[in-house]
Amino acid sequence: MRLITTYLIGLVFGVGISISGMANPAKVLNFFDVAGIWDPSLGFVMGGALIVTFIGYRYVLKRPTPMLSQTFHLPGRRDLDLPLIGGSAVFGIGWGIAGFCPGGALPALGTGSVDVWIFVAALLAGIVIANIIQAAMARTTQATA
Repeated sequence: MRLITTYLIGLVFGVGISISGMANPAKVLNFFDVAGIWDPSLGFVMGGALIVTFIGYRYVLKRPTPMLSQTFHLPGRRDLDLPLIGGSAVFGIGWGIAGFCPGGALPALGTGSVDVWIFVAALLAGIVIANIIQAAMARTTQATA
């Protein structure tokens, strides 16, 4: 049941991204082009997502437990650290350069566009490299402790 629910949630997300045009990198890049052909529609998509999330969290967190898990899995930390800030910066820069975010690129794989496949390959390579760096940093921290 959990796998089917996860699939359906992903399907709704992918369809929403596609319908809103956020799988189109030109539309995303036009949002960032405030001095040129600015397209504010991405702001409306993000605003709509924030409203739905705000209401959804208020509703869901009133329940004693989630429907498909034993406990809620919420972030425990609220501080800003270098990995969070650096990762956010790399994400934003990559989004601004490529016009894809991971959420928009995965549904766009279905278009068969070579650009999307290259982006996703680079995304996966970046994840692997980040994991290697984190493991090396953890070993270095343990060795000096």
